[in-house]
Amino acid sequence: MKSDIEIAQEATMLPIKDVAASIGIEEDDLELYGKYKAKISDELIERTKNQPDGKLILVTAINPTPAGEGKTTTSVGLGQALGKLGKKALIALREPSLGPCFGIKGGAAGGGYAQVVPMEDLNLHFTGDFHAITSANNLLAALLDNHIQQGNELGIDPRQIVWKRCMDMNDRVLRNVVVGLGSKMDGMVREDHFVITVASEIMAILCLSEDMNDLKKRLGRIIVAYTFDGKPVTAEDLHAVGSMAALLKDALKPNLIQTLEHTPALVHGGPFANIAHGCNSVRATQTALKLADYVVTEAGFGADLGAEKFFDIKCRKAGLHPDAVVLVATIRALKYNGGVAKEDLSRENLEALKAGIVNLEKHIENLQKYGVPVVVTLNSFVTDTEAETRFVEDFCHERGCEFALSEVWEKGGEGGIALANKVLETLETKESHFKPLYEDSLTLKEKIETVAKEIYGADGVTYSAAAERELKRITDLGMGDFPVCMAKTQYSLSDDPKKLGRPSGFTINVREVYASAGAGFVVAINGSIMTMPGLPKKPAAFGIDVNDEGVITGLF
Repeated sequence: MKSDIEIAQEATMLPIKDVAASIGIEEDDLELYGKYKAKISDELIERTKNQPDGKLILVTAINPTPAGEGKTTTSVGLGQALGKLGKKALIALREPSLGPCFGIKGGAAGGGYAQVVPMEDLNLHFTGDFHAITSANNLLAALLDNHIQQGNELGIDPRQIVWKRCMDMNDRVLRNVVVGLGSKMDGMVREDHFVITVASEIMAILCLSEDMNDLKKRLGRIIVAYTFDGKPVTAEDLHAVGSMAALLKDALKPNLIQTLEHTPALVHGGPFANIAHGCNSVRATQTALKLADYVVTEAGFGADLGAEKFFDIKCRKAGLHPDAVVLVATIRALKYNGGVAKEDLSRENLEALKAGIVNLEKHIENLQKYGVPVVVTLNSFVTDTEAETRFVEDFCHERGCEFALSEVWEKGGEGGIALANKVLETLETKESHFKPLYEDSLTLKEKIETVAKEIYGADGVTYSAAAERELKRITDLGMGDFPVCMAKTQYSLSDDPKKLGRPSGFTINVREVYASAGAGFVVAINGSIMTMPGLPKKPAAFGIDVNDEGVITGLF
């Protein structure tokens, strides 16, 4: 059996200008990064703004497990299948972070015969967007510390600095650091922190900005610290906006690549869904809707994280109206939720499937609360039995959901025809009545508790004293109408990764809260989740190499 990277490296790619031409993009509107990658121009985006929108299809999943679900694989395969059916389709995905690539999760190009390529480029440096975001973030940090060093005209309280440095790698020892050691000329000694680039506010801002003007306004609103008398200090106060925007000028433009079957894909932005808002850029999605009749996008991790934030943050902020949702599950993952050990998942076990399918049930219920039609797809494995598949199909039909089997990993677009037909049928016969879960007018606590109770199934929410104080300060500063971005473990509906299935009788603990004023949401950190991940005992980096011919191996 060939690995994902072997399949990708054996693929015959079309020149990206030919892929662009298939959706009406001329070469003059491309900024080429070699033969197979390009950014699309600001002029094209502006020119297409008044065109009608295509249909927007969100792909999400049950809670991830070590057994794997294949959400990106399904997104790519569905896009390829729509193409095989003669539909004008485009895929809108996030860019991978280097942290997971060298850590434990791997890349984010899809898998098998449902991948976007060039796979190695995408999973490594790609077009440099993440490096630009990292540089803009750390420029602001440098300007902040320099302002204090050069006399602190704004009266910044060094004990109330909230802006953190970032890097796009898992590095646990940088979570809490001391900076400024050395002589007086080396800056003020203080505690500092790092987050991974994909959890940074700059990443969120880039992904929510509609154009350069919007980007600069959002950058200016970033709160970096508070003064001795408690007033917020912004990036605009530090005269940082212009230089940060200059670093982000090219990163703001969506990237165009292709699938193994030459379906065009806009891949742009990459916030994690467990510690950030988990969706690709608004700019890429909105542009895709102007260029194609069907747009397939995905939101990270399970529907309790990525889909909730897609609906309650991205769609709310950008005025998007999704037309259908594809919910990905696997029989293996459902049995894992039912208590089966990973090594025993290949055996038929209907009792474990019945026990674990409650996780799927909760995600179906959650998605239906948003008023968008739901199609459940089983990402097929050779070990699945007919009885197990039939049980899941009947379960979905009983709950008012359409159902389709997906074999895109093995067969590419051909293996997604059944799913594509079911999605098309759903779009034709079921109307979307999308609405967010909560109103802007609710208090921040009410929004947090609505998500915790309605989406996670919690009995209630507890808050640390620090979180209580910060919620009050954020509200007093006029940000009480912001949506909330919940940061929690992806492995459970609760904030405890060990609680599988559909846990009950639990509370969510909010230990930290902060305002992402530029992004326009409030982050609530729950349980033990970290905004700077660590590497496992045996990182994926151990298996990655490059030979004398420059061929990379070991990426997955």
